[in-house]
Amino acid sequence: MGVERRGRVIRGLFVFVNRMSGRSGVDGLKSSGKSFVIAKQEVVEAFRTVKANRGAPGVDGVSLDEFEKDLRNNLFKIWNRMSSGTYFPPPVKAVEIPKQHGPGTRTLGVPTIADRVAQTVVANHLMVRVDPVFHPDSYGYRPNKSALDAVGVCRQRCWNYAWVVELDIQKFFDTVPHALLVKAVEAHTDARWVLLYVRRWLTAPLQQPDGTLRERDRGTPQGSAVSPVLANLFMHYAFDLWLAREFPTVRFERYADLCRYRHKSAYAGCRIMPGGAC
Repeated sequence: MGVERRGRVIRGLFVFVNRMSGRSGVDGLKSSGKSFVIAKQEVVEAFRTVKANRGAPGVDGVSLDEFEKDLRNNLFKIWNRMSSGTYFPPPVKAVEIPKQHGPGTRTLGVPTIADRVAQTVVANHLMVRVDPVFHPDSYGYRPNKSALDAVGVCRQRCWNYAWVVELDIQKFFDTVPHALLVKAVEAHTDARWVLLYVRRWLTAPLQQPDGTLRERDRGTPQGSAVSPVLANLFMHYAFDLWLAREFPTVRFERYADLCRYRHKSAYAGCRIMPGGAC
């Protein structure tokens, strides 16, 4: 990624990188004349997260090390385009990986490094607003929660509940409806730029291994930086609140689209299953 002339950094650098310490700093350059107010520090913090998570290059072939070679200009370009409303995500690279349990493969969507940074800016904005309202038994992709926490609670509850049902929502990340997902986002932020970019990411095409592009009208790529918070937000309304409202005596542990719920009797468990029978 080269220097963007119309957004060129002049006096008062946007961000400097101390390559000896690995720490970044931000100056007081004002964002006057921009369509959206996005702090430059948000972009810097997003890059730190992306760097910590590592990850493979996207469709542009730019690795994290290559991105860092011109870090100041690359981050400025992301901020400049996002804050002016002119950021358009590139296609997402489709990568087939073997399933951990059972035969077959699943498709990961790998964004470019730059797109990962932009997505993380939005994901951080949303997480601050939605995490406090999430159900305490939602454990996936949340601060201070993990799969081991879910296992610990599951082990404890096994002594109190005789019946357990385990479920995995088939192709959840491939089929989640966009309209309902955007509606859920709208319920938690009035930032127009967040809604704008969520819509663009949801419809960004998937680049297949043979180079062809596949348009998307549903789903959110598993592997993208913004998908975890979007998936949790959808499941919060579609499953967590529904289960708590309709079956208040049932207890569950959910990790993204994987869930175990437990109950006192087989009859109670069967009522929840599709069609009302196990």
